[in-house]
Amino acid sequence: MYSNEDYLIELLVEAGHMTAEHAAEVRSKLGDEHLVQHFLDQGDVSEGNIAEVTAAGSGTQVVDLLNAFVDPVFSNVMSLEDCRKFNAVPFADDGSYLSVAIADPLNFEVTDALPLVVGREVNFYAATPTAIHSAWQQVFGEEVGQSEAAGLTVVGAGGEDDGDDAPVIKLVSGILVDAFKMRASDIHIEPLETSLRVRNRIDGKLVEVANHPKKLLPAVIARLKVMSSTMSIAEKRIPQDGRIQIKMGGKEVDLRVSSVPSNHGESIVMRILDKSALSLGLPQLGFLSDDQETFRELLGLPDGIILVTGPTGSGKTTTLYACLNEINKPDRKIITVEDPVEYEMAGINQVMVRTDIGMTFAAALRSMLRQAPNIIMVGEIRDKETANIAINASLTGHLVFSTLHTNDAPSTVARLSDIGIKNFLIASAVRAVVAQRLVRKLCDKCKAPAVLTEKEMRSLNIDQSAINEGNIMGPVGCESCRGSGYRGRIGIFEIFLVDDEVRHLINQNLSTPQLRSRARELGMRTLREDGIRKVLAGMTSAEEVIGVTMSDSE
Repeated sequence: MYSNEDYLIELLVEAGHMTAEHAAEVRSKLGDEHLVQHFLDQGDVSEGNIAEVTAAGSGTQVVDLLNAFVDPVFSNVMSLEDCRKFNAVPFADDGSYLSVAIADPLNFEVTDALPLVVGREVNFYAATPTAIHSAWQQVFGEEVGQSEAAGLTVVGAGGEDDGDDAPVIKLVSGILVDAFKMRASDIHIEPLETSLRVRNRIDGKLVEVANHPKKLLPAVIARLKVMSSTMSIAEKRIPQDGRIQIKMGGKEVDLRVSSVPSNHGESIVMRILDKSALSLGLPQLGFLSDDQETFRELLGLPDGIILVTGPTGSGKTTTLYACLNEINKPDRKIITVEDPVEYEMAGINQVMVRTDIGMTFAAALRSMLRQAPNIIMVGEIRDKETANIAINASLTGHLVFSTLHTNDAPSTVARLSDIGIKNFLIASAVRAVVAQRLVRKLCDKCKAPAVLTEKEMRSLNIDQSAINEGNIMGPVGCESCRGSGYRGRIGIFEIFLVDDEVRHLINQNLSTPQLRSRARELGMRTLREDGIRKVLAGMTSAEEVIGVTMSDSE
């Protein structure tokens, strides 16, 4: 892959990425062929390390293409065949010089030949092969998809556009592929006054990835509506919802599409529904071993209600699906009622709410009970009627899972009471409430030992002995996490168990602060306290926990 491996290894040693002794030892065993690839395969160095040293050795700079949008217009500058031949991609043009990223800037045959191929003066930049291949997908779209694992195919869409629409197809494909590679959960396509902005939500944070000319808006919106098959291209005055199914990198991905008219044109948000979330277990969600044991005991109950609470985007639905995945056995009949059905689960009967035809949560629940289920999942308890049916189901031998919007677990009692549920019914039916938030997980490849500031220690109320016994880590930033220091998210949890004593307290109509205080005396850990455990375990940072538990500073 690399032209001058001896010189490259020398540069890696000089930069401190490996020792000369290690390089010599490996060379004595394997010879001189493909040594750099061996070091990559073994994790001794990264593609990022190589890009850094080749850039330094050739007098170029490193460009981060993984966090950039490369315009499909560059398909007119270099063919895909030439890009593959030189392991390169053009990504910018200032009118005088064409900027080209190459994987091996030390290969002077490439740097001599490429300007002749494109017929232009070229400024070369170093980039990783992974980033270059990602950029090919953006520039060449489905042409790459026919032969590359990262290709994108629309499942069940209408006829494909061609001719003049091809650049728009490539642009939209590039937006989707870019988001998938960045592990985004949402794609925001937003019309501004003079431009079309694209932002991706990555680990809960919105990141701007591209700005396009405003004139592309109608074509981009139309393309996405065509891909969804159920949205009207002609209708631009009212909100619409749709769904896009695509195959990307050999993996099926669903996109939930929402369009809303705004003052500068239609805005589209696409929620990426990654089916790998269906196989998550309790450890992957963030439950530590003691909480896993507690939660598995709850999942084994024959009846009652288990509620998951938190604000929108706190991972409630993912937790519910993980629960169902844990207890989905052939001898149990499980029915869900959802708005909408986000993931299709094998062996589970899933019902979608359709309020336009009278299929509300309550109506669906009433019908579901006649299907003799063992376990029921209600996407959300929104009103008294739904709550009453769910509680009655739990009191007649069904295990019920659902969600509520509350700030913490004990306040769920007051929320149900406000809906109109009597305290004695709450005390009898509810078995546990799990409040949760999501925090970003430190990148396992680059996190490093960290020292808490005095402010962080005061905010988290951590004593020095706990710090000494812990393994506190902080974010650094690397190619794997795109420089953020974080990769993925985990939950922090507050488990409020309703035992006999808590039932007695609920029946006494205690206020939420009184109930919370007593629950803590009985052993309930707050969201912040669970977050502190994950800070001490080196799973997340103090900054993350403080940020999502600002209201929990007791």
